[in-house]
Amino acid sequence: MSIQNNDKILNLQLITARSKDVGGLPVARVLPTRERRLIGAWCFLDHAGPTVFKGDSEGMKVSPHPHTALQTFTWMIEGEVLHRDSLGYEQVIRPGQVNLMTAGYGISHSEDTYGESRRLHAVQLWIALPEAVKDISPRFDHYPTLPRWSEGEMHFNLLVGEYGTYKAPTLTFSPLVGLDIIAKKTARQVLTLCSEFEYGIFVVSGSAVIEGQQVNSNELIYLGKSITEISVELASDSHILLLGGEPLNESVLMWWNFIGRTKADIHAAVEEWNQGNPRFGRVFNDERNPTPAPIMP
Repeated sequence: MSIQNNDKILNLQLITARSKDVGGLPVARVLPTRERRLIGAWCFLDHAGPTVFKGDSEGMKVSPHPHTALQTFTWMIEGEVLHRDSLGYEQVIRPGQVNLMTAGYGISHSEDTYGESRRLHAVQLWIALPEAVKDISPRFDHYPTLPRWSEGEMHFNLLVGEYGTYKAPTLTFSPLVGLDIIAKKTARQVLTLCSEFEYGIFVVSGSAVIEGQQVNSNELIYLGKSITEISVELASDSHILLLGGEPLNESVLMWWNFIGRTKADIHAAVEEWNQGNPRFGRVFNDERNPTPAPIMP
């Protein structure tokens, strides 16, 4: 859909989520798709929940699995999840917090619902590491406190990057922004954007009108780049996520939980994981069998 914006024509791209199952939890996935592989270095978006676990359900159980050449970025909205990894970290993530795991050359981890809450609602994203740092040593970072503010009826959480005078402490290896926005009542706002970034807006719940385009829950609208502002109107009880970053301009291959630059990279990672190579370590305090990697054609 083409829309006029400050003497520019915006070619907005609407993407509807596909349903997936992750550890017994239904998720809505909007990145990657055939229509859109990347927004900046953001290369993956799963929306988990909101889910209420009933009866004897043990909740989400994601057994040990590996990653390479990316960062996993978990934004918790409701419930609690226990992260464990091969570096020895055990970290419970709670609402309003971010867990950030930098895989680099290779790491493994597991994720399980935790505590007494029967509810789970989260957004998990992946960030592709640029070629120059894709093989760095793995690390884990937890961010319990992030910049928050309100403007009128809109409430903002800055998850990563900079917006206005606010700056998040979140570790990045390429220019990015992630801004969580909630409106309890109908609200309209013009968001200021960086002309060097490309952007997308994902509707977590409720609905939004972006430059006149209706966007509903579990839909993502790609805004493109070279724009400096965007008009956003949120219906009452709506929640969106603004994602942006400088275009990566690198070839990125993704297979299962691995990112590589060539098929040889991915084939090597699959073989080493399935053979128990020490490259990925062993998840601390988790005795479950690791999830085998599917063979890449």
